[in-house]
Amino acid sequence: MLQYLSQEDQKWVQETLRKVTEKMEVVRERAQKKIPFTSKNGVYDDHSGEKEINWWTNGFWGGMMWQLYQKTGDPRYMEIARYSEEALDQCFEQFMGLHHDVGFMWMPTAVADYRKTGNPDGRRRGLHAATLLAGRFNPVGRFIRAWNDEWHGHVNTGWAIIDCMMNLSLLYWASDELDDPRFRQNPMMHADTALEHFIRPDGSANPIVEFDPETGIETATYGGQGYENGSSWTRGQSWAIYGFMISYRHTGKQEYLDAAKRVAHYFISNIPENGLIPIDFRMPKEPYYEDSTAAAIAACGLIEIARFADDLQRPLYLGAALRLLHALSASRCDWDPERDGILEKCSSSYAEETHEYNIIYGDYYFLEALLKLIDNDLWVW
Repeated sequence: MLQYLSQEDQKWVQETLRKVTEKMEVVRERAQKKIPFTSKNGVYDDHSGEKEINWWTNGFWGGMMWQLYQKTGDPRYMEIARYSEEALDQCFEQFMGLHHDVGFMWMPTAVADYRKTGNPDGRRRGLHAATLLAGRFNPVGRFIRAWNDEWHGHVNTGWAIIDCMMNLSLLYWASDELDDPRFRQNPMMHADTALEHFIRPDGSANPIVEFDPETGIETATYGGQGYENGSSWTRGQSWAIYGFMISYRHTGKQEYLDAAKRVAHYFISNIPENGLIPIDFRMPKEPYYEDSTAAAIAACGLIEIARFADDLQRPLYLGAALRLLHALSASRCDWDPERDGILEKCSSSYAEETHEYNIIYGDYYFLEALLKLIDNDLWVW
């Protein structure tokens, strides 16, 4: 993307990356034996313990370390990244706590390690996780089952979620690695199901769709982390944009690129004037909550669309990505090296008790988007 940036934007990206790197050189040492999810009062929490080790975000700290190793070549980032990778072995041993989000956990850690260094342990871990994810595929409904047991009191053996579009990368990678089409067929069938049942005519996306697990017939939709059923959870829209682009990059199937563009057009048309993204595009005006993670993830997906767009369309997608990232950099980043975490005003769910705090995947995707702009990201997905 570097060749398509103005000189002013090139300078801005480099300056912003300098700020990230200078801060992370300090923060990494404080957090070297942690797997953070969020920061509280400027200090990262730690999800590396036995009770939290299966948490779905546990790959993003390691992913940040690999992206910074890609950028700087500093081996300290590799050392810290491998701490997360090795700690996640507890999940395989426990087994019962694992879920559909193993792609989020092992693509930015083990598979990133293997891709960057050829580490055979990274390959083994990635293939282990891919096999577990493939086992969640429902062949009648042609979807990968979300969660385990119940979700908010609902039995969910037939539930699928838009987030899982990002986890498909683990199966595509395994298919390429093993030359085994089984690992390619499952994610493509899931993506086809998502295209049919998740993406609405206006380009917005359902967060959760329930299917009868015995027949594959759609039975209900749910609002998930958004405001309500039928609303427009923004992080769900961003997962759809980036997720369909991942499927397009791995398969070349035109329908996936078209789907990513449809959702992107809807997202772009709803970006507020200040460029800062709410939790839900259709939530009430008050209380108003932001979710900076949705902006960072969407920016990554928009840059990927721009990569495959022609000269006429590219400015639409790249310009929107830059608008989101400029807004985050200008007013939603904490550059103080004495405080952990970078991206502020991130929100996990509209219904949660607390909102607008730092979340690790917001930091990760913000960094990844910046590196994409200068063609220096480690392709994780």
